Amino acid sequence: MNGIESMIGWSLLVLATVQGVWSEIRLEQSPSELKRPGETVKISCVTSGYTMTTYSICWIKQKPGEALEWIGRIYTDSARTVFASSFQSRFTLTQDVSSSTQYLQIRSLTAEDSAVYFCARVHSD
Repeated sequence: MNGIESMIGWSLLVLATVQGVWSEIRLEQSPSELKRPGETVKISCVTSGYTMTTYSICWIKQKPGEALEWIGRIYTDSARTVFASSFQSRFTLTQDVSSSTQYLQIRSLTAEDSAVYFCARVHSD
């Protein structure tokens, strides 16, 4: 392969208690992908163990050896999105309520996009 390749990886598992009963809240992300600069990647985050539209989902980026960066948030009850200014132009957050799936899409990938990406459920809105 010519040029720089971007490796995108992610994973997250959350355990929580609901109304005094142990319940497993899961956010399962799609496997890592290897992409070329200029391509598009769409990362999925399948939620289970709760009603997806009751909690917003945030997306977070972490490059090796660096701090976490907040990308943005999707309000699952309305699909309204809010982004950190540095992620507004090429990043899109969407959802499919019928499959309880959240998506992060990144267009026109660059070497700077090579990182671990996390989805996280917001505790309360």
